[in-house]
Amino acid sequence: MNDTTTQQVENTVREAVESGEDIYQKVRSITLKALTERELDRDNIADVVQAVGEGIRTGMGAQYETSRTAFQESTQALDDALASTAEATKLAVEEAASRMDEFSRTDLKRTTDDLKGLEELFLETMGNIAKDSQGVMSDVVRDFISHAQTKGTAVGKQAELVLDRIKHVVLSGEHSALSSARETTSTLARIGSGFLAGIAESLQSESGKK
Repeated sequence: MNDTTTQQVENTVREAVESGEDIYQKVRSITLKALTERELDRDNIADVVQAVGEGIRTGMGAQYETSRTAFQESTQALDDALASTAEATKLAVEEAASRMDEFSRTDLKRTTDDLKGLEELFLETMGNIAKDSQGVMSDVVRDFISHAQTKGTAVGKQAELVLDRIKHVVLSGEHSALSSARETTSTLARIGSGFLAGIAESLQSESGKK
């Protein structure tokens, strides 16, 4: 990770959860800030998600009701932040297409693969929290995972919508500059990071008005 290290992310999330105040807003803000400081590729996103997950785990208390509330708010914040990441990726594809920027088929495949893996990454992180937790905390996390697997997650639903949109962009010929050229950097990941920064700023502004 770059500007904000994994340890810094973990520490600030833990402090937010331990505070018991405005957990959702704090964790979402921390997550989005960390994500916008780097390109939106699989490895960078995984680094942030794992750090946030560890911060959630270490910040939860021993009391069932307190832990359940803290966990629900913090995981909802992470889920929504990842959904915003999927939305930013969609905007990146549309922007690249409208500007006729050339991005490679490899770049597009990497982007779609990353999107498909977002929900799995989220649930895997929750599973790791459950595995590393004991007693009340473990029960809280396992209940959440069971519910999420049945009802779905915000990031899973958003990623599905975005994948449909990307497929439409390609099949409709909206992006005729798609090439098979290899690139050393991911155009879409770079553009997506910029869009996510805009989304984060907008969400921060909205929460400040409440």
